[in-house]
Amino acid sequence: MSDLGLLRHFLGIEVYQDEYGIFIFPKRYAENILKKFGMYGCKPVDIPLVMNEKFKKEDSGRLVDASMYRSLVGSLFYLTGSRLDLMFAASLLTRFMSKPSHLHLGVAKRVLRYVMGTMEHGIRFEKNFKLQAKGYCDSDWVGSDDNMKSTSGYVFNLSSGVISWCSKK
Repeated sequence: MSDLGLLRHFLGIEVYQDEYGIFIFPKRYAENILKKFGMYGCKPVDIPLVMNEKFKKEDSGRLVDASMYRSLVGSLFYLTGSRLDLMFAASLLTRFMSKPSHLHLGVAKRVLRYVMGTMEHGIRFEKNFKLQAKGYCDSDWVGSDDNMKSTSGYVFNLSSGVISWCSKK
């Protein structure tokens, strides 16, 4: 065995450790997927989705390459491991994997524009932080016009770090 020092990078996620705690963020992976889908250097947006916009599976839009769309959504899902702010958007995009249209691809590209502007975001776990549990939840209340189902989600923090999260229909 050999000591390689502090962990700096693992499976596309960068790790910075100091005397105050640990910060994990997927900047290098985010840059790679932006380059892969031709969005590196695009104009960033402040929020991943337009508020109150609803999407349908059958929207009579022009169909796009389903394998490319699946690859894009899968890449976004990998980012959710350390970028919880993408969970709702990534979950929403999976609903259209069978027959994605150019409208669905446009939404996915908007999420990539959000990633472009927030590449420095991640999760910080601090040492000596007051041990306190917090939970947050929300729902979009019948956000799907296809089947009239809601999407709900929650996140639980322990001290300064996230320990559990979910977004499901």
